[in-house]
This record gives sequence, C-alpha cells and structure tokens, in this order.
Amino acid sequence: MYAFGVMAWNRFRCRSLPRFSFLSRWGILLFLLAAALAPRGQAQGNAAAAPAGASAPVVITLDEAIRLAEKNEPGYAAAKANSQSAALDRSIARASLLPSARLLNQDIYVQLNGIPSQDGEGVSADYPKFVSYDARPWEYIAQGVAEESLSFGAVAGVHRADAAAAMARAEQEIARRGLVAAVTSLFYSSIAANHKLAVATQAREEAAAFTRLTQEREQKREAAHADVVKAELMEQQRSRDLEDARVAAERARLDLGVLLFADPRTGYTLKAPATAAALESKEAVEQAAAGNNPELKGALAAVAVSQADVKAAWGAMLPNAVLSVNYGIDANEFAVNGPLVDPTAGIRAHNLGYSTMVTVNLPVWDWLSNQHKVKQSEIRREAARVALTNTQRRLIAQLEEMYSEARAARDQLTSLDASVATASESLHLTKLRYEGGEATVLEVVDAENAYVTAENAREDGRVRYEAARAALQTLTGTM
Repeated sequence: MYAFGVMAWNRFRCRSLPRFSFLSRWGILLFLLAAALAPRGQAQGNAAAAPAGASAPVVITLDEAIRLAEKNEPGYAAAKANSQSAALDRSIARASLLPSARLLNQDIYVQLNGIPSQDGEGVSADYPKFVSYDARPWEYIAQGVAEESLSFGAVAGVHRADAAAAMARAEQEIARRGLVAAVTSLFYSSIAANHKLAVATQAREEAAAFTRLTQEREQKREAAHADVVKAELMEQQRSRDLEDARVAAERARLDLGVLLFADPRTGYTLKAPATAAALESKEAVEQAAAGNNPELKGALAAVAVSQADVKAAWGAMLPNAVLSVNYGIDANEFAVNGPLVDPTAGIRAHNLGYSTMVTVNLPVWDWLSNQHKVKQSEIRREAARVALTNTQRRLIAQLEEMYSEARAARDQLTSLDASVATASESLHLTKLRYEGGEATVLEVVDAENAYVTAENAREDGRVRYEAARAALQTLTGTM
C-alpha cells in the first residue's frame, strides 16, 4: 500500500504539479501517506483491543506443571539460591589455600625536627621527627606483593565448605521433591474436581429428567404426587451439589494456578494419562531410597560438617605460617634509580628490588578458649551423629508406611472402577423398574445417590494413589 502511494505521488508530481501551490502539493502527499499507513494502524489497534482470554487455554501436563512450579515457588527458589551460594563458598575456601597477589602503593611524609643531617647519598636534609624513616621526610612505596598462608585450619575450612555444599544440595533436592509432591497432589485434585463437576452436571440433568418422568406418570395417574415432590427435592439437591462442585473446581484451578502462572486466573487445561501408572516393586523402592534419599545425604553431610569443625578447632591450636614476597620500590623518591652515590665513578643507588618475609605464629596461651571451641565442636558432632541415626530409622518407617499407603490405594482403584460400573447399572435398572411400576421413587433416589457417591469416590481414589506415589518420590526420587 505504501509503495502504491509513492507511485501515485510521483505520477501526480510529473503531470500536475504546475497547477497547484506548494501547500496543496504537501497536503496531497500527507493524505497519501495517511491512506498507506491507515490499514496497518487499524490492524494494530484491533490486535491490541482483542481480549486477553480470546486465545485457547494452555494445555498443561504434569511434567510441565512441575517445571513451571520450580520457577515460581519461593521456597524452592530459596533452597536453590542457598545451594548455589554454598557452591561459591566452596570455591572461596579453596582459593584461600592458593597464593594471593596485590599491589601496594604508599606516599609517606614525616614532619621534620629542624636538625640538619647528611644521608649516605650525599643529600643534606633535616632529620624527621619519626626515627623509623631513615632521616628522610619522604618515603615512596610501590610494590607487588605475593602472599601465601599455611595453616591446618584453612585445610579444614575447605573440607567444611565441601560438606556444606553437599548438605545444601541435599536440602535443595528435598525442597524439589516436596514441591513435586505438592504439585502432583494439586494437579490430580484439580482433575478430580473437574470430573466431579461433570458428574454433578450429569446428575443434575438426570434429576431434571426424572422429575419430568414423575410428572408424566402423575398425569397418567400411574404415580402419586408424592413421587413428584420427592423428585423435585432430589433435583434441587443436585442443583446445589452442582454449584458446590463448580466452586470446588474453580478453587482447585486457582490453587494450582498460583504455582504455575504470574496471574492465577490464566486459562489452562490439564492433560493426564487415562490410567494410573503402575507401582514399582517394594525391593526396587527400597534400593532407590537407600541410594537416592536426600534427607539421608543431608544428614551424612551434616556429620561431615561437624567433623570439619572439630578439625578447624584443633587447627587453631597449631602453628601457622605466612610467606610474603615484595618486589618494587621503597625509597625516599619515586624513581627506579636514585641520585649518584659516587659522581666520579657514575655509581647510582638502585631503588628497585625485592624482599621476603616468613612469619610463624605459635599459639601459647589464650585462656583455654581454643580448648573450649574444640569441646563445642565435638558436642555438635555427637548431636549430628544422633540425628543421622534418627534419620535412618525414620526413613525405614516412612518407607514402610508410604509404600503400604500406595499399595492400598492402587488395589482400591480396581474396586472403585467396579463400584462405578455396578452403580451405573443399578441406576439404569432401577429407572426401568420404576417406569414399569415395579420400583418406588425412593429406590431411584437411593440408586442415584449411590452412583454419584461411587463416581466421586473413584476420583478421590485416583488422587489418593497419585499423592501416595508422589510421597514415595520424596524418599526415592524415582517414582
């Protein structure tokens, strides 16, 4: 459209420009540009005015829900940040064992005391008031310094940082598996709430149809008015159940949406396998729990941290050494070479050089503070060992309990499916018997209630089984 407007303007300019004034030509040009840009601006306006909810709802699987929750859940984000920070602490501790380098630059002036002197370089000057500055008021220092510290405590610090990083990783994994269990429970609870809403809708429609049937039978004088009243009461109850199911489905959708999206009101649909996954054998679960349980790994890492604290406390009672090498200038003037020492021979003072220093510190007496620190670290080490044994015992008990729960929930799924089929068939036969005058309205109501109860129980059973499998994953990490 824009190209067409430019071509039209060129043709118009070649043929008709002499007939119009300057302002008229510019007015026509602006009109053509507006006509060329109008469709584009209109399309953009329509796109901006389109409602946000017009797009199709996002389809979310369980794996996708877990991935989104890991990005949005603050507890897991904090555990992940702690793990990353502990990994950096490990790098910092290792760097403390390596030599360090720095640049030292100083310019020192000392007040003079007025007593004249002549230094070794043949320069006359007054003495400084501070005797440590070799009779010159100025001192310039520009050096590169390399240092290395050697201590048993630094080595123990590296071991402690390694163990702390392992413990932080275990805590992150605990947080991740707990999040997986929570998301799994919310995921299948939302699916179950949607299924219960569908069941409530169907029950409401069947109740309305049954009310019409009783009214028709009453008109034909085949049923009493009491049957109509009972059917209307059941229909009213089904309407209330439908509203409750709708509210429960919306609540479950929002609860899961809080973990998945920035706006919990975002539209989405859940996609889950039609059948529940199989439960692994108990032997496989026990083997996975023994090798992949993060709580056990965290308890072991806590013992390693306490052991490193004991070593560090003992290291504070041992000697430590510091080696320092300096290279550069430490002179009364900022220059590589000083003035002539022997003018006849042309000998100059060389300011550029190096120095080395070795410092050994040997603790002698500290009022038993280091000994008390050793005792403190040993007490914490014993507490960590007790916590480790308790974690092992608790893991065994939790594994037995959770696997029994998952196995019972799995076995009940088949029974619940059979109950739904039986209740559906019973409802169908009872209605046929009522139409034939062989059953009462109370029997129809009881059959309807049994069918709805069986449907809801099956959905609750699926949620129970999936939640039990997710709880096992917190122990094994393989479910």
